[in-house]
Amino acid sequence: MAGKYELYSDKAGKFRFRLKAGNGQVIASSEAYESKASALNGIASVKANADSDTDDLT
Repeated sequence: MAGKYELYSDKAGKFRFRLKAGNGQVIASSEAYESKASALNGIASVKANADSDTDDLT
């Protein structure tokens, strides 16, 4: 099963999203957004930039 993005409203009424792996584990979560459109733009940004190089800072 492929991963999926979940868009939801938090207790403060802000919009957030989380990325879940195929097994249901949360592997990323977003900041709070004022609007649903902004949260959807955040998802689009992650999708566009997810295939990026790794910068190991250890």
